[in-house]
Amino acid sequence: MKFLNQIIAAVLLTFVVIFIINKSSDVIYRVEAPKTAFKIEEKNVSQTVEAKPTEGDVDIKALLAMGTVDHGKKIFSVCKSCHSIKEGGGNKIGPALWAVVGKPIGFLNDYKYSKAFAEFGGEWNFETLNSFLIKPKDYIKGTKMSYAGLKKEKDRASVILYLNENTDNPLQLP
Repeated sequence: MKFLNQIIAAVLLTFVVIFIINKSSDVIYRVEAPKTAFKIEEKNVSQTVEAKPTEGDVDIKALLAMGTVDHGKKIFSVCKSCHSIKEGGGNKIGPALWAVVGKPIGFLNDYKYSKAFAEFGGEWNFETLNSFLIKPKDYIKGTKMSYAGLKKEKDRASVILYLNENTDNPLQLP
C-alpha cells in the first residue's frame, strides 16, 4: 500500500509541476495585441496566366518525333482494359480503336457514346488525339471516359503513333 501511495503522489506531483510550468511560461512570454491597427495597402499586380495549348498551337511534327510505336504499345497496355486495338476486336467499356486515326469522332455505330461525345464532331487526326489524350474530360466535357490523361508529350506522341499503326491504311505523318 505504501508503494501505491508513492506512485500516486509522484503522478500528482508531475501534474502539478507541469501545470506550474505552463502557467509561468504564459506570464513570462506574454504577447499583447498591438494597440494601433496597421493599414495594409493593396497594389495591383498583373498576373500572367499560362494558356493551355490548343490544337493549332502544337507543332505536331515535333511532338510525333518524340514518340515511338514500341513505346506507344507499352503505354497503350493501360488502355487495353477498356479498349480493343485488334482488327475485328469488339467494343469493351470503351469503343474498339482499330483504324481510329482519320475517322470521325464517335464513328462506331455499334457503340453507345455519351451524348457529349456523340455531338462533339470532328475527326480523330493527330492534333485532336493529342488534345484529347492530355485530359479527355477537359477536351470533351461530359464524356463518360474516366481516364486522367497523358501528361508527358512523349507518351502522347507514342500512343498516337501506335494508334496510327493499327489500321490497314495508316495516315502519312506530317
